[in-house]
Amino acid sequence: MLYSIIVPCYNSALTIRKVVELTSLELNKLNKHQYEFILVDDHSPDGGKTLCELKALANEYSYVKVVSLAQNSGQHNAVMAGLNIASGDVLVAMDDDLQTHPSQLPKLFEEFDNGFDIVYGYYPEKKQSPFRNFGSYINYLSVRILIGKPKDMKTSSFWIIRKFVRDYIIQYKSPYTHLQGLFLRTTRNISCVPVEHFEREHGKSNYTLKKLMQLWSNIMGYSIVPLRLAKYCGIFLSFGGLLGALYIFIRKLLVPATAVGWSSVMVAILFFSGIIMLFMGVIGEYIGRMFLGMNHEPQYVIREVYSQQSKAAVIEEDKHNHNVNKEGLL
Repeated sequence: MLYSIIVPCYNSALTIRKVVELTSLELNKLNKHQYEFILVDDHSPDGGKTLCELKALANEYSYVKVVSLAQNSGQHNAVMAGLNIASGDVLVAMDDDLQTHPSQLPKLFEEFDNGFDIVYGYYPEKKQSPFRNFGSYINYLSVRILIGKPKDMKTSSFWIIRKFVRDYIIQYKSPYTHLQGLFLRTTRNISCVPVEHFEREHGKSNYTLKKLMQLWSNIMGYSIVPLRLAKYCGIFLSFGGLLGALYIFIRKLLVPATAVGWSSVMVAILFFSGIIMLFMGVIGEYIGRMFLGMNHEPQYVIREVYSQQSKAAVIEEDKHNHNVNKEGLL
């Protein structure tokens, strides 16, 4: 059985070697000797340092394959690139910063061997800022409401899946990838186990507030709940407006001297205009994503796939071309 380890890499020149070597040691301890690493460079803005380190690993280890993306596509899309390249029967995703530590793999595999299709490692205590913890909680609630995530299902970027799950989710071609949504579409035979969340060894999180918001908004592609919310909110506000109009009419009949307030009218106009614009924006977001999907905006663009095999193929091709040119000269 072949195990594929997929690691999206972004500014990870200082940590990725340790990730690969520690994971290899851990897999060997578990008697899982057939494995490959798919290291996806998500166009790291470090002057090529990450890509150079990845290629050095590929030159040193035959089981390492490097995928270089032509532009930054985001963590979930980078993982999708790795899933498309991987050929394993079991696939594992990890981070490049050693916070999803290889030493925790036995816990995931022990649960996976109980017959689950997907096993997540989750963190009872996270080594991150209070702001990130709050954002994680908001994301947890959103996913529960929007795509029906089970209450007891806890997730992270550290998981194991079976090949049939991979085969199904790579059929999804939209650029707005959210892996939890794809997993829940595929199977509900999912478990999670607590793992230790390690301190980041180098640097800081590459997720800015903007990137976190973009990732969170990708959930919309797997749910029509926001549209239903817009409908119900519209019904509620219309009913409230009808009651308000009825109240004003009755009050005017009972107390004819009642003055009509210009300020209250303006506040009502501004409030309801804002609500209308908000939900027009929600609908516009859906339509915009449909438009981009119809125009086949890519999830990712692969610039190069590099491994010892590909390097050997290039050398053979160069030799062949050299021989052909030599014969032509003769």
